[in-house]
Parts: sequence; structure tokens; C-alpha cells
Amino acid sequence: MPLWLDALIAALLLIGAIVATLGSVGLARMPDFYMRLHGPTKACTLGVGCTMLGSLLYFSVAGQGISVQEVLITVFLFVTAPVSAHVMARAALHRRVACSANTRHPPWPEMDHPPAPPSLANPGEARQGPSSIPGEGSDTRTRGS
Repeated sequence: MPLWLDALIAALLLIGAIVATLGSVGLARMPDFYMRLHGPTKACTLGVGCTMLGSLLYFSVAGQGISVQEVLITVFLFVTAPVSAHVMARAALHRRVACSANTRHPPWPEMDHPPAPPSLANPGEARQGPSSIPGEGSDTRTRGS
């Protein structure tokens, strides 16, 4: 195996380990659920991705071609990590899991008072002009006599 490839694989493994460790530290040190969810989702996904890419390169060069297992694991990780984080965040919002006191824009006021539809926002104003909804508004067909 060439020296530059060994160096690339070592760098990918080292970067992956450092980034995954930082994501794990973020999980342990962040003050609330939403911030704890952010650390592992972003950092650990990148860390594990670098580690899997290093593993893919090593086993592809040392073995008999591209290592399909590492490719499948990497694709599965990059597809499922954001989806699972989104589902957990939505569940936490639905259950109203508490935010940190330092949160700048807590989501609760927007959730408690959804914006009113345009027709109810200004009840005194009449609609101006023809309707853009098909089937509503003035009838433009001519009537026979």
C-alpha cells in the first residue's frame, strides 16, 4: 500500500475519532434536550462518516475491490441520522420538553397561537378582484339569450 494512502486513511480515522468524541462531549455537556440532540446528530455523523470512509479505503485496497459493507453502512447512517433526529425533535416539541433558560426564541408562543388564515386575519376587508381559486369568483362564460 502506498505511503500517501496510509496517511490518508490514518488522517480520516483520526479526524473521525476526534469529531465523534467532540459530538459525544456535546451530548454530555449541553443543557437541554434540543442542544443535546444537535451534537450527536451533526458531529457524530461526520465522525462516523470519516471513520467509515477510512475503513472503506483500507479494505478496498487491501481486499478484492470495493467493500460493499462500508458503503451500505455509510449510506444508511447518512440517511437515517437526520430523519431520526427530526422525529425526536418533533416528538419533543409535541410533548413540550423544556428549553434552556438561555434559548432566544422558544417555540411555544408560535405553537400556542398559530397564524390566522388570510380570510380571518382582516374580517372587515372584502376580497378585491377575481378569485384565483378555480370554480370561485365571477363566471366569465357568456349566457345565451
